[in-house]
Amino acid sequence: MKKILSIIMVLAMTLALAACGGSSAPAATTAPAATEAAAPVADVPAGLEDGVLTIAMECAYAPYNWTQSDDSNGAVPIANVPGSYANGYDVMIGKKIAEANGWQLEVIQSDWDSLVPGVQTGTFDAVIAGQSMTAERAEQVDFAGPYFYATIVCVTKADGKFANATSIADLAGGSCTAQIATIWYDQCLPQIEGANIQTAAETAPAMLMALETDTVDFICTDMPTAQGAVAAYPDMKILDFSGTDGDFQFSEQVRAENVNIGVSVMKGNTLLKEKIDAVLSTMTPDDFNDLMAYAISVQPLSE
Repeated sequence: MKKILSIIMVLAMTLALAACGGSSAPAATTAPAATEAAAPVADVPAGLEDGVLTIAMECAYAPYNWTQSDDSNGAVPIANVPGSYANGYDVMIGKKIAEANGWQLEVIQSDWDSLVPGVQTGTFDAVIAGQSMTAERAEQVDFAGPYFYATIVCVTKADGKFANATSIADLAGGSCTAQIATIWYDQCLPQIEGANIQTAAETAPAMLMALETDTVDFICTDMPTAQGAVAAYPDMKILDFSGTDGDFQFSEQVRAENVNIGVSVMKGNTLLKEKIDAVLSTMTPDDFNDLMAYAISVQPLSE
């Protein structure tokens, strides 16, 4: 009987120890899983959940942006125009922003008048298209930047009657145009006494062609566009009146709005604006000018 009782006690103790050992195993294996679940998730701007920064531009506004047939000089595919590639200063800035944030870059071709509405509706994450940071646009979108500072100038034929103009007064009576919906057309040309202002050009190339074909005597635009023009059309000449009494006259606020070129994003998309600004803030005006000079050096001679 004693032997039987001893055997029963040994079995009972063995079962108790086994039960204790079994209950401790799950606790040891579930702790790491709980730690992983608590790991923080990085902030992602609205619209960038897929890791793709979708930007829009005309792809026809050299040297800011243009279309080419291959990926030379770092061009990227135009998503909505198969077989075509976008390049230019805007594309180069877009690549810097995307690379710094670990995003892929997607470029969409869009007409000038559809750029702001596209940002407002979320069709694009941002517009990088040589847009001036005007007060009117700032009511519709938020701006990051500037990512360039542009001077307002005129362009004429090097052998034309206005080639030696030293002020806007010397342009009196001339036939002229500029791109639609810009300060150049709406506020600059009307300051020229007796100017014969023609219909606004729908695009920058159309504006340049009006001058090249002698449809107009001169055009008004910004310095990078003018520099790109004389690179493509050696018979053109830049008329820069900046810093003189013969320059176009604006308040300091209006002038600043129209020489500062920015990246537009949807109103309230503060995180995206901040991430873009964080990249642009590492660049100086000299950096911008050097990059623009490179864009001008690789732009196609014709579009």
